[in-house]
Amino acid sequence: MVLVTGGSRGIGAAIVRGAAARGHRVAFSYVTNAGAATALVDEIAAAGGIALAIQADVADPSAPARLFDAAEALDPVTALVNNAGVTGRLGRLADLPLDALCKTIDTNLTGTILMAQEAVRRWEATGTPGRMVNISSVAATLGAPGEYVHYAATKAAVEAFTIGLGKEVAGRGIRVNAVSPGTTMTEIHAAGGNPDRPAQVAPRVPLGRVAEPEEIAAAVLWLLTDEASYVAGTVLRVGGGV
Repeated sequence: MVLVTGGSRGIGAAIVRGAAARGHRVAFSYVTNAGAATALVDEIAAAGGIALAIQADVADPSAPARLFDAAEALDPVTALVNNAGVTGRLGRLADLPLDALCKTIDTNLTGTILMAQEAVRRWEATGTPGRMVNISSVAATLGAPGEYVHYAATKAAVEAFTIGLGKEVAGRGIRVNAVSPGTTMTEIHAAGGNPDRPAQVAPRVPLGRVAEPEEIAAAVLWLLTDEASYVAGTVLRVGGGV
């Protein structure tokens, strides 16, 4: 079973579809868009796969245990993708409201850490050679000035966390890695207040375009396979040359 947080739309939905197409049972979380979650479950079922949608907000400290319990009622969770994330409002840091800052930190960083902690505890208890991929962003190294430096800071922390945890648990057969996507064609830009951002960014990307969600999902799914058996504590940049 592959468990994906924030799996109803965008990169998360592409990961869910890709995992199901590869024969995995998939569970994924969503926060409010039950329609999108149900449609994705139905789409996978129509293709002969099995998916489970679970309403949960990873910013809630009770979410990790609930998500794992619900998923493992169907099948043991052997892979976790920490995808759920928010940018908060676009703009200068000086204009960022405190509640937007706290929500970004709670979702992107604290939620990822708590989900990872829950996974490692369960995998170590059962001797499961689990696989974990955390979703970062090229903003972690670029800083995103004038847009969302607070978001960039959380993603930089996710990368440091991935490297440290990856080294900590590698000897137990658990592989922890991260994927750092460049700008991707998803709804996260509209949610942040600038739906035209992909078109604005594309000319600055060496490949001349932004990513499609499936291109990011392919890197994530590779890290979950045995083909990546010697990759641990690593951040894989998928940024079109950025």
